[in-house]
Amino acid sequence: MTLLLSLFGHFAQLSLIAFGGASAVLPDMHRVLVTEHHWLSESAFAASYTIAQVAPGPNLLFVLLFGLQIAGLPGALVALFAMCLPSSLIALAVEHYGHRHRDHRWHQLIRRALAPLTIALILATGVLLINGSRPGIVSLSLTAATVVIGLKTRVNPLWLIAAGALLGALGWR
Repeated sequence: MTLLLSLFGHFAQLSLIAFGGASAVLPDMHRVLVTEHHWLSESAFAASYTIAQVAPGPNLLFVLLFGLQIAGLPGALVALFAMCLPSSLIALAVEHYGHRHRDHRWHQLIRRALAPLTIALILATGVLLINGSRPGIVSLSLTAATVVIGLKTRVNPLWLIAAGALLGALGWR
C-alpha cells in the first residue's frame, strides 16, 4: 500500500508541472523510478517508453506501463489516475477562469512563458533518452537527420519512426 501511495504522490506532483504533456517530465520520472527507488531498470524504463510511443493511443500510455511494471494492475491504475487527475482539474479551472481574462496582459504573458518551459522539458527528455541508450555515431547521426527532416519537410513523423525501426532491426545502432 505504501508503494501505491508513493507512486500516486510522485505522479500527482509531476502532473502539476507536465506542461507539454507527460513526456516533458520524463527526466524526473527516470530520476525517481530508476535512480532513486530502483523500481525499474534503465532498459525497462526505455523499453516501456518506446513501446508506448509506437503503440496507437495517447502519449500517456508509458505512465500506465511504468505503473504496471512497478506494482501490477493496481500500480498501472494509480499511476495513470495520478498523472491525469491533478492536471485535468487545473486545466478545467484555468479554462473557466482564463476564458474571462484572456485579453489581460498577465494572462498573455503566462501563456507565452509556458512555451520555453515546455521546450526545455522536452529537450531534457531527449537528452535523458540519448544517455540511457548509449548511442554511437550512427545513432546520433540518424537522430540529427530525423530532426532536420522533421523540421524542414512535411514528411509524416510515422514514416520517420518506421525508417528508424527498420534501421534498428537491420542492426544500425
